[in-house]
Amino acid sequence: MKGHVRKRGSKWVFVVDVGRDEKTGKRIRKWFSGYDTKKAAEKSMAQKIHELNTGTYVEPSKETLASFIQQWLIEKKKNVRNSTYESYEILSKVHIIPKIGHYQLNKLNQVHINKFYDELSETLSNSTILKIHKILKMALNKAVQYGYIAKNIMGVIDAPRLNKPEMTVWNEEEVRSFLEVAKEERLYIAFLLAVTTGMRRGEILGLRWKNIDFENYSISVIQTLSNTGDRFQETKTSNGKRSIALPVEVIDQLRRHKLMIAKEKLKAGPVYQDNDLIVCTSIGTKMLPSNLRRTWNRLLEKCNVPKIRFHDLRHTHATLLLKQGVHPKIVQERLGHANIKVTLDTYSHVLPGLQEEAAKRFGESLFKTKNKNIDSL
Repeated sequence: MKGHVRKRGSKWVFVVDVGRDEKTGKRIRKWFSGYDTKKAAEKSMAQKIHELNTGTYVEPSKETLASFIQQWLIEKKKNVRNSTYESYEILSKVHIIPKIGHYQLNKLNQVHINKFYDELSETLSNSTILKIHKILKMALNKAVQYGYIAKNIMGVIDAPRLNKPEMTVWNEEEVRSFLEVAKEERLYIAFLLAVTTGMRRGEILGLRWKNIDFENYSISVIQTLSNTGDRFQETKTSNGKRSIALPVEVIDQLRRHKLMIAKEKLKAGPVYQDNDLIVCTSIGTKMLPSNLRRTWNRLLEKCNVPKIRFHDLRHTHATLLLKQGVHPKIVQERLGHANIKVTLDTYSHVLPGLQEEAAKRFGESLFKTKNKNIDSL
């Protein structure tokens, strides 16, 4: 495959002979123009010939990032969870499309993306920018598959570093103090389940009475309530669907809570909507996550305990179990983590103390026996 460089007016152009048309036998040529110097044209010509020879050449297209992202979202909606799609759609339409959507796919470069990230960093957290980074990477991978671009520039752009927030958890005394204050609340069962099972907020709000095994003291996690509180959905992974053993005290509290729900149902009469939900409104409808959060915040103000997030009750549960010597595999199963590595990575701050305690116990067990034998001589 050959090419020729020539000057046309004040600019340099080149033409590449790519073969002959199979039907007409005529020579096929591709012209490329707009180069300021002969050297620049020659360099580009060598690159284009290489792309044509290796099958990586992509025909120029005026397709913009905005247009393609919208197409990609339509396809993505078919094979991801509704909540995941909503996240993709919001981040794309609020941040990506307004700021860099006007760029043509084949002209989008590393400078554009890095400048975009710098602007985002003024108002957004690294975790949000990382989500945007992943969206761009997925979308541009698809653009490569469709032949709009030859390669995905996101492969050479560093993903924002995710700084993990320092985890705050309660000790046993703080848990008892909170539960003592919260026990008179109508939503007490939600907080009790969070700290005694490690379930997520959406999982607790998605629980139904049929998920409780009162005889075997266990609870089955099957579904979750979305963050917006408008629909139920299956757990994200197979590990998310799980059975969690319950303390007898929690089973007793569930029985009391069920009796309270029955009284509310009787009082509400025909207005009541029986959805079999454990945590619900006084007329049986879904409990909005925002309403649970308001109750949580109000209770924190009344308690003399460190201020933590509702989600930190999950971390509290795991941390207390690990400190009590429960095997990390059991903790993983209770939390519904995909694998034990996730559990160990999440709670690595607890492990050093456990190592010291394990060494102490082993030493006491081994050498105390030895000392007794020596004393008896």
